[in-house]
Amino acid sequence: MYSHETQIRVRYGETDQMGYLYYGNYALYYEVGRAEAIRQLGFTYRQLEEMGTMMPVAELNSLYFRPALYDDLITVKTILKELPEGSRIQFHSELYNEAGQLLNKGVTTLVFFDPKEKKKTNMPEELRTRLAPFFVSQKG
Repeated sequence: MYSHETQIRVRYGETDQMGYLYYGNYALYYEVGRAEAIRQLGFTYRQLEEMGTMMPVAELNSLYFRPALYDDLITVKTILKELPEGSRIQFHSELYNEAGQLLNKGVTTLVFFDPKEKKKTNMPEELRTRLAPFFVSQKG
């Protein structure tokens, strides 16, 4: 299993009239978590795209437990529970407030996509090599 944590402060413009983080913005927080998790592995989305791989979202699910409030410092935990096989990768996101309370859980499924060929492709081997050590105990 691979996991990474990053923090985001809820900005005023991201809230609704009640001062709650607007529900549509949770997906943006998941994206920040994914980008930072990949960066921690020594990659950026830009580098993956330069290597000829894009990662469009295929599915997004979200569960809301408590609201994130204006000016809260949110911890975004991004988890890969399994080493991806084939063209799909699934990121699990958990958002916590400063008191450690779970606010939200989400699962985002992306596909590895070759924009030149306009078709799904497998995860770049360099990314697989960086992720593999986190999943050694899960094999056979």
